[in-house]
Amino acid sequence: MRDLRYSRRAAVGAALLHFAAVSAGGPVPTEAFAEAVAATSTAAEEERLELVTASGIHALDVEIAATPEKQALGLMYRTRLPDTKGMLFPYGQPREITMWMRNTYIPLDMVFIRADGTVHRIEARTEPLSERIIASEGDVSAVLEIAGGAAERLGLKPGDKIRHPFFGSTPSQ
Repeated sequence: MRDLRYSRRAAVGAALLHFAAVSAGGPVPTEAFAEAVAATSTAAEEERLELVTASGIHALDVEIAATPEKQALGLMYRTRLPDTKGMLFPYGQPREITMWMRNTYIPLDMVFIRADGTVHRIEARTEPLSERIIASEGDVSAVLEIAGGAAERLGLKPGDKIRHPFFGSTPSQ
């Protein structure tokens, strides 16, 4: 576990250095760099989360972006994301949350979630590499990022519920 913690820190450090280089007019990330960051990120521990929809209950394994560093990196540089995976960004107190797709190579669905686990709204199939600001359009306490189009494929809609301990509910086993 210790080596994994240090490799995560190294990946985040490399990403931050890379962001600084790109901001200063440096090179666009290489595919090797992107794969290295993605491989390290996917080595993170995952937690079970459930989407409770009219079409049934769908289980996902999600990474938790609980630190400012993990939230800043998010799903950047990933080249694929299965429908069974995702990333949960817990923010605590409900508030307007904004996201963007900078350095994100794949389309995502951004699911904005209220404190009680209710889906507030979904921004479907976000545009890769866009710097357009995507707002929650209301007070929410978390964002779930899943593969672009997955919300529609799974039947997830505003008003549906998310089960995860962050929302005071436990996924079934």
